[in-house]
Amino acid sequence: MSRHSLKHHLYVIIFGTHTPAGRAFDLGLIIAIIASLIVLVLDSIPALNEQWAEVFMYLEFGFTGLFTIEYLLRLYCSPKPKAYAGSFYGVIDLLAILPTYLALFFPTAAYISVIRMLRVMRIFRILKLVRYLQDSNILLRSLLMAKRKILIFFSTVGILVIILGSIIYVIEGPKHGFTSIPQSIYWAIVTITTVGYGDLVPQTSIGKAIASITMLLGYSILAVPTGIITAELNQEMNSHKSLVKCPNCSKSGHESDAMHCKYCGSELADPDKRITTPE
Repeated sequence: MSRHSLKHHLYVIIFGTHTPAGRAFDLGLIIAIIASLIVLVLDSIPALNEQWAEVFMYLEFGFTGLFTIEYLLRLYCSPKPKAYAGSFYGVIDLLAILPTYLALFFPTAAYISVIRMLRVMRIFRILKLVRYLQDSNILLRSLLMAKRKILIFFSTVGILVIILGSIIYVIEGPKHGFTSIPQSIYWAIVTITTVGYGDLVPQTSIGKAIASITMLLGYSILAVPTGIITAELNQEMNSHKSLVKCPNCSKSGHESDAMHCKYCGSELADPDKRITTPE
């Protein structure tokens, strides 16, 4: 196989999702990312770290080596390596491997590698749009139609609380009650939902600044799922309005089971004999 054909073959597998090999590569990469995050989170728990520190270290360097090879292969087979390196995912790919190498000199830097979770968003490139089953319940159908948007929203919120929790863990540490990344993620969830139990409170100035930003973000995102569901519900209700015209005022836009015109009160045709078409 020539050098040119090898680069093209690697490009199709690594950057493409339209082939079985490309889909398998992306799925394998996502599994590796999630597995590395699990190792990272477990390593932050003191009891587990004390018993399995060496195993976690080898696993982390193994994942880092794997992601380093993947990053170099992407640079090698990309038609425009500089454009890839400066792109959003190119930067994320680089940030996914740098923290572990930095940890050789600055041990706490390893926990910043939680930013790898951003790369899991690639899963939406290979997911097929699920066909929704027809249902007479408008509310249930609206929720189903908004499922993908809500999934993306909660995935983004999940990524956000993991990153914020990891940052506050590095800043505050066990001395101020943030004994592990899961504990810090719990604080981030409580703070971003504006519940504020008060059992974990940042003590440093930087920690308080992060807490303030987290609370402001919480107020900003609370209305998002409500808006998504409301928009889908409104669209679903409008799609079930009958286009039959009132025999008296000739206006349309009635509900499919309406017996009388909502504008003039005149009697409409029998609902069982109407021909309705979505707007």
